[in-house]
Amino acid sequence: MESAVPDCPTKLPPPSNTNPETRTLGWHYPSMCNDYERHVGREPFNAALESAGLTLISSGPEPAVAPAADVRVGDAAPVLVTEGNGVALVPMRWGISPSRLGGAPVFNFRGDGRRFGTSQRCVIPASAFFEFTGTRSPKSKWRFTVPSEQVFGIAGLWHREAGDAHFTMLTVEPGPDVRPFHDRQIAILRPAEWGHWLYLSKPEAELIRLLPSGSLAVDLARPGVEAPAPELMALADARAPTT
Repeated sequence: MESAVPDCPTKLPPPSNTNPETRTLGWHYPSMCNDYERHVGREPFNAALESAGLTLISSGPEPAVAPAADVRVGDAAPVLVTEGNGVALVPMRWGISPSRLGGAPVFNFRGDGRRFGTSQRCVIPASAFFEFTGTRSPKSKWRFTVPSEQVFGIAGLWHREAGDAHFTMLTVEPGPDVRPFHDRQIAILRPAEWGHWLYLSKPEAELIRLLPSGSLAVDLARPGVEAPAPELMALADARAPTT
């Protein structure tokens, strides 16, 4: 019998390379998702919580998910975590500090085949995420959305450092929609799955997995200094978001 995969540690291992363009270990990928969009209105966000069967706990005014066209590594962002029998929206910094002094922040962590029962799990609300193609900067920027959802979640882990909360995103093998653009993708959670991830009421393999073809729409948000590959433009035209 194969031995069980150990739980992912709360304190993540450090990357072996401080250059974000050349990280290649299992928990980091070259130019992996380091930018996402958060255009999440209050009504769609509340509807997502209702779909998940989650109650937002707040001691003050109802918290808002502030809009942001680009959220990048190192930025602060609202993140959902468990609190009692409900959830709370907590501001966190994107990127967990590595164990090695001077290492780059761990902003992506490989989720395939791992168990997260003892990890601190979180959901990052988003409206889109970006991937980049090309060999020279600025690279072509591609915007991925979930057509059936105004807001979706990204599965993550979080950790407190010197009193401040930090998060990282889980990644999986890319589904057919992302594979032509990148060799990994973030683990996407539909609203109905948020509670299952936060409370781990379903097996990890049912939540941290690739998505079937047609799950994502993609369009070119910004052309790069190099013309986008024709085959990628054709895919984007075929899978463009509907208005």
